Amino acid sequence: MAALSNELTPGQAGASGKVILFGEHAVVYGQPALAVPVAEVKATAVITTLEPAPAPAGLETAIWIEARDLRRRYRLSEASLNDPLAAAVRLTLAKYQSAAPAASPAPFALVLSSTIPIGSGLGSGAAVCTAAVRALGAFLGLALSNAEVSAIVYETEKLLHGTPSGIDNTVIAYDQPVYFVRGQAPVPFRTAAPFTLVIGDTGLSKPTRLVVGEVRLAYEGEPARYGAIFEAIGQIVRQAYALIESGETDRLGPLMKQNHALLQEIGVSCPELDTLVARALEAGALGAKLSGGGRGGNMIALVPPEAAAGVAAALEAHGARRALVTEVK
Repeated sequence: MAALSNELTPGQAGASGKVILFGEHAVVYGQPALAVPVAEVKATAVITTLEPAPAPAGLETAIWIEARDLRRRYRLSEASLNDPLAAAVRLTLAKYQSAAPAASPAPFALVLSSTIPIGSGLGSGAAVCTAAVRALGAFLGLALSNAEVSAIVYETEKLLHGTPSGIDNTVIAYDQPVYFVRGQAPVPFRTAAPFTLVIGDTGLSKPTRLVVGEVRLAYEGEPARYGAIFEAIGQIVRQAYALIESGETDRLGPLMKQNHALLQEIGVSCPELDTLVARALEAGALGAKLSGGGRGGNMIALVPPEAAAGVAAALEAHGARRALVTEVK
């Protein structure tokens, strides 16, 4: 598939990946979190109109989903109720049909591709579903707000993660940094000054649903201890948000180190993540921490722009499957 251009045609859409800056896990328990889009990796969705099938047995039989990275191609009618891609299509179609009850779209194929590694904490599932919803909305002539896209994708996140915080669908649907508290309206914002991150991928995949569930069991066993850790993480998030708003992003480094230590305390880091965090700091990063569910996936490092290449090289030399440099702005 051709690379995504800046001018998307109707029926085509893209969505960036994301990383959590601060607040993972604690966000599930009412604390704030900060997340930012990562434009260097994307999911893309393209709608192609198909010829009507002879004597179609219903709209869902005339709709195809092709997930290229999963090497799957199937009719919507064949998809289970637990299929996130199918849920994204069905929910968007339901919104369209509620707005225009007599309308029926032409048969179509939804073709999806992504450069976002699966299961690495970069929001691949939410990004693919966001791209699908936006592409289908454009194809149907359905104007969807960021909030409406986010709400649809949140339903697909439930199928992927069980009890998601809602942060992935929010930051990806709004495509800008977001201050997020579960159950409250998200606060998209622009940074007062850009800053540079290096993202290091351990190459290990641990389903977020499993890690979140294990933390839940630990919290239920020791609610006072874990509640205090989550509150401490929340305080770090609030401090980080204030620094980003004031443009003092070079002061985020110590907060990242503190956040990582607290995530280690609740048991969601692993030796591979800890090694990459340590190597990033040795190579000149101002701060570093795991990002996302943990037990694998990615870590992030705050770096001076001139040190980005060296930190990325150090991560790859010490076990990172890949290292990605992104500017947050």
